[in-house]
Amino acid sequence: MTTLNKVPVTVVTGFLGSGKTTLISQLMQNPGGKRLAVVVNEFGDVGVDGSILKECAIPNCPAENIMELANGCICCTVADDFIPTIEALMALEPQPEHIIIETSGLALPKPLLKAFDWPDIRSRITVDGVIALADAEAVAAGRFAPDVAAVDAQREADDSLDHETPLSEVFEDQISCADIILLTKPDLAGAEGVAKAKAIIEAEAPRAVPVVEVAEGVVDPRVILGLEAAAEDDLDARPSHHDGHDDHEHDDFESVVINIPEAESPEALVAQIEAMAAAQNILRVKGYAAVAGKPMRLLVQAVGTRVRHQYDRPWGPNETRQGRMVVIAEHHDVKYDAIQAALGQPAAAAE
Repeated sequence: MTTLNKVPVTVVTGFLGSGKTTLISQLMQNPGGKRLAVVVNEFGDVGVDGSILKECAIPNCPAENIMELANGCICCTVADDFIPTIEALMALEPQPEHIIIETSGLALPKPLLKAFDWPDIRSRITVDGVIALADAEAVAAGRFAPDVAAVDAQREADDSLDHETPLSEVFEDQISCADIILLTKPDLAGAEGVAKAKAIIEAEAPRAVPVVEVAEGVVDPRVILGLEAAAEDDLDARPSHHDGHDDHEHDDFESVVINIPEAESPEALVAQIEAMAAAQNILRVKGYAAVAGKPMRLLVQAVGTRVRHQYDRPWGPNETRQGRMVVIAEHHDVKYDAIQAALGQPAAAAE
């Protein structure tokens, strides 16, 4: 075995809102006897996913084993962020037995795999496998393309045009890099939607890859941990739209962080988010909110106009009841004044 004595790393990738954090939370609760460490990469500067995971920490994955990279896409900050983070995890006592990396929904996995070739870490870690999550309902509906009908019309009109959209390229790169694909939220898609999503994935995948339906992130850890794929040695089998480029740009996407006032009710906040997403073609909204008269903090996760929410924990006695949301959209769809009017006051913006 070429991976003998190396710490295995599982890369969890997937489109926005596909359920990566839910999956990792479940793995932390059921790690198959392994001592885990987790690296979370946020797009935007609010550590929503990292906070959720730290609150799920257990002895086999204590809070100090959960690290956040919130300064940009993990595949673009290898030297500054990724390598030092991995080295810090490897220096922990006791050392993690398995590391899980949750990429942002907009990250391309292949440049990250190339980082495992760095001499400082290559001899110590290996990519056990790449797990791609795909939201069954969203894939079936073709939501990774902003306007599928317009793209099809262009294809018919002019074969010389580049028909790929940034979102479809991200989706295809994630599927192409995967060792196993988890089809999430099958209950929302229904049998017909699941079948359609599987057909789309099969058509995009460059090789035969297992596709497993997963609800609420529950999956036997034996299915996705211990694959021994050594993916860093298998890059040619994982084609990317960006092969031949030294890096990739994120100018197609933009995030803005919004401070939001106390909501009158969860339903009122959901209505605001739904209206904003529909009017402005927002891809993703996630964060926390304070609700009038409620001691609990409201966790909000939205993909397009589909909004999910739940109370996750009480506000701390010394904690400011301040709601914050990360709003992500394609660059040309971000209108700061409109987002501000829809939700609250912008705290920061990043391209």
